Amino acid sequence: MKKFIKLLIEIIAIVICAVYLFPIYIVLTNSFKNRQELYENMLALPHKISFEYFTKAMEKMNFLRSFGNSLLVTVISILIIAVLASMTAWMFVRSDNKLSKVLFMVFVSTMIIPFQTIMMPLMQVMGWVRETIHLPMLNTLGGLIYMNVGFGASMAVFLYHGFVKSIPISLEEAATIDGCNRFKVFWKIVFPMLKPTTVTVMILDVIWIWNDYLLPSLVLSSKDLRTIPLSTASFFGQFTIEWNLAMAGLMLTIIPVILFYLAAQKYIVKGVAAGAVKL
Repeated sequence: MKKFIKLLIEIIAIVICAVYLFPIYIVLTNSFKNRQELYENMLALPHKISFEYFTKAMEKMNFLRSFGNSLLVTVISILIIAVLASMTAWMFVRSDNKLSKVLFMVFVSTMIIPFQTIMMPLMQVMGWVRETIHLPMLNTLGGLIYMNVGFGASMAVFLYHGFVKSIPISLEEAATIDGCNRFKVFWKIVFPMLKPTTVTVMILDVIWIWNDYLLPSLVLSSKDLRTIPLSTASFFGQFTIEWNLAMAGLMLTIIPVILFYLAAQKYIVKGVAAGAVKL
């Protein structure tokens, strides 16, 4: 009976994995087909493997420029989020007063606010900042990075906060006795111990920022500043859709995220468990 239940669980797991991977199969197989072959049978394997449509998709997307924009925005955003959020969470934990607890709850509460409810007021405020203070917040990669940091800070502080609570304060006290100031205590003692949570924050933020379409579509209007998700919209015209090129473009979009996730996946479960449980 136990063997049967185990076999049944394995079958259910395989079916669930197949359901999740089926869209990847559709995108991958149809990225090698011409339009006629795609419309004849979307589920069939391609007659021949050719990277012709990947080349065309890269040209139409201006892939290298878009890739560079996405890479710049993603890397700078996650570095700033990791540094500022870890420092903020550490101060919240070590301060241990009512103000720090209230501020932490404010950070956590912002996680439940849907972006769609604030996107129009956000654009109005950023437009006012550009017109009044003359800071280039719209149609600039710097403005997009600034907004990414703001929207990603709450979850990062939440994860870091739980992990910092598990670090013995005696380590920091010993470092202080040895002559370290607060800056050195954080960067030489605390921050290296936050590696699992830092990698987790980076993984989650890379997946979010790299694949984000809505916020960049609101902030960026110049073609030269388009990120990868924005450049894929060029395949979807008003009257025609080049599905085979779109599939190839989507594969080019998701491959970097998949490679990054596979390289760092061993940290994600450990980091989420450590950061989310110890509240």
